[in-house]
Amino acid sequence: MKIWFASGNLHKKQEAAALFPGWDIKLPGEAGFPFDPEETGSTFLENALLKARTLYRQLAGGLGGLVLADDSGICVDALGGRPGIYSARYAGRDGAGRPGRKKPEASERNALLLEELGDNPNRKARFVCAMVLLWDENRFLAVQETLEGELVRPGEGRGAGGFGYDPIFYLPNRGITVAELSEAEKNRISHRGKAARLIAGRLEGR
Repeated sequence: MKIWFASGNLHKKQEAAALFPGWDIKLPGEAGFPFDPEETGSTFLENALLKARTLYRQLAGGLGGLVLADDSGICVDALGGRPGIYSARYAGRDGAGRPGRKKPEASERNALLLEELGDNPNRKARFVCAMVLLWDENRFLAVQETLEGELVRPGEGRGAGGFGYDPIFYLPNRGITVAELSEAEKNRISHRGKAARLIAGRLEGR
């Protein structure tokens, strides 16, 4: 069975393929559809549902498959939950100093986040993932999960795995960053992995 994943991110497709074994994961670009909707929601869930519905319409009803979408990011306690839904665009500021639509390199975002946090002793943070499986515009399943941890101090990021904020997100109970986890372990404990297992459980029951 085919699942259309509402993303242009190859890293996310690779994760989705591992999290939904036996399903044919497709990106919109593979059907010739550019996909970069404006994320106007105020929460992860609103943006995930927006992306799912947008792709469903573009595909004229899914082209024989289901639609999967997620919206995820990192929330830092000492920064009032920032960058939150703006995680992918955190260093891409517009003229008024707000996060813009530009998606900078991960290294830029990571450096900005650690700079803003500075020496604050409260390093607590969490990854959040809202995931939506959509059958049609009015029938969908939505879940939201987290991965709790804390941010490293500037210059202490490490690990070659994962992507995005993974090298600066530290797991105290394991003594390593998310970027140092194996792919299988990350998929087991991550916010996206936990959300995907809930979705996959529903798929097994159809």
